[in-house]
Amino acid sequence: MAVVPLQYRFDGPRTAPVVVLVPTLGVKWSMWEPQMPELTRRMRVLRVNHRGHGTSPAPRGPYSVPELGGDLLSLLDQCELEQVSFIGVGLGAMVSLWAAAAEPSRITRMALVSTTSWAPPSLRWRSIGERVRSFGVASVADEVTRSWFTPGFCERRPDIVSRFTEEFEKTDPEGYAGCCDAVADVDHRSLAARVRVPTVVISGAHDPQTPPGHGRRLASALPDAHFEVVNGAAHLANIERADLVNDLLLRHLDPMAVRWP
Repeated sequence: MAVVPLQYRFDGPRTAPVVVLVPTLGVKWSMWEPQMPELTRRMRVLRVNHRGHGTSPAPRGPYSVPELGGDLLSLLDQCELEQVSFIGVGLGAMVSLWAAAAEPSRITRMALVSTTSWAPPSLRWRSIGERVRSFGVASVADEVTRSWFTPGFCERRPDIVSRFTEEFEKTDPEGYAGCCDAVADVDHRSLAARVRVPTVVISGAHDPQTPPGHGRRLASALPDAHFEVVNGAAHLANIERADLVNDLLLRHLDPMAVRWP
């Protein structure tokens, strides 16, 4: 499949080191709003949208993580970026990990949030993709978005939950279904051992989609990784506990940061 030109935007100082923010499945670059004030103080931030998300085109699927990673690396070429850091959540973390394995000299640091090196059972993701192709994204909205936030957060901030649900329902069905196929096929257990980029792996303590055990196993497979659990957060931990996640990200991405104990 040909490379797809992704929707993207830059923020922050033009001469600062670049960090690329790669969102999860069903969410646009708006998911990074809680990180932007902190990151743009010291970094140039490049945000992207996956195929079928925002205005990124959605060719007919299925897609694979290498294809989605190819889109991302092509964008780095287009923007003439020789070295960057990555922050990815969910599918975005899977794509970031693949890119770090494909072009290791290009990636300086990574943060992988709410993700896994292997996503069984694949039949669930294929079923979701098939239903989306037949009945639209709204047909799976309740099932998909209930893992994003804890019940307590849903009660406290129904405005945020509603906004992200509405954005999810505007996702292109073919793009979303194609990305579901990519998640269903992921098995990075052997690939992770070859990625030597300094990495922090972060899991939400109450994430039903990728519980902390997934993050812990991924971190243990990476030669240079540190694992953290964020309490009081589900899958979109960077939104629900932005205070804790921002602190972890800045400590890891700042080249002057103290090494982890």
